[in-house]
Amino acid sequence: MIALIAAIDRRRAIGYRNQLLFWLPNDLKRFKALTTGHTIIMGRRTFESLPKGALPNRRNVVLTSSSHLELPGAEVFHSLDEALASCRPGEQAYIIGGASLYRQALPLADRLCLTEIDAEAPRADAFFPEIDAALWQEKSREPHPADEKHPCPYAFVDYVRR
Repeated sequence: MIALIAAIDRRRAIGYRNQLLFWLPNDLKRFKALTTGHTIIMGRRTFESLPKGALPNRRNVVLTSSSHLELPGAEVFHSLDEALASCRPGEQAYIIGGASLYRQALPLADRLCLTEIDAEAPRADAFFPEIDAALWQEKSREPHPADEKHPCPYAFVDYVRR
């Protein structure tokens, strides 16, 4: 099972200069709840953006073209195919970014776990791929208003492949 997990703004923007666009504590809690105990697969730059390195209680898999890169707490692979082949049968793998990995993994994914942010980031240089409604069906939507900890409305939206 392969799921893509991301927070996207109205334009599907996901980042700027290798940083998240919005600080949404509930999105971070949901990310932790969904991915804990599972495999997370990311590109090298996404790994480098993690403030404390490898995320605890998850199998951290990093994709890189570098042949000699070693990252504490992470397994390194050179292709998405290699990384997925290393997963056990039935294992849940979450693709956590960046943009090029999302594009590469989208055709293989069974599920999308998105936080859709009802705002546009002032600057963005990384975007989630287009979600084709002919291929993806919304399974659930949990809307949340802006509040003292969340500067804009957002919704947790899960999609499944048709």
